Amino acid sequence: QVQLVESGGGLVQAGGSLRLSCAASGSIFSITAMGWYREAPGKQRDLVARITTSGSTNYAESVKGRFTISRDDAKNTVYLQMNSLRPEDAAVYYCRSELSYPKQHDYWGQGTQVTVSS
Repeated sequence: QVQLVESGGGLVQAGGSLRLSCAASGSIFSITAMGWYREAPGKQRDLVARITTSGSTNYAESVKGRFTISRDDAKNTVYLQMNSLRPEDAAVYYCRSELSYPKQHDYWGQGTQVTVSS
């Protein structure tokens, strides 16, 4: 099993910044990618940004140029730096880990709330 603990959410004014952290522990040896997803009220959970163990990244179009995903392998932690936040970025942000052993499966964190005031 993998445990994911997210932190860094909060209330910020539009145009401001936040950095989310997701610390992984447990059976992390088979993690192939980690990502951030968000879910706003009444909407589905969507990918925000994802990073593979080889360092490849992909982003939702709506956050390109504003958000940056990165990882610190020594700390088993993935970060999401969010700049130029907009009210539409407000959501619960979830961290997800993708694993390949013994088969493809994933784990999710508990979520962290991001609120952006206009």
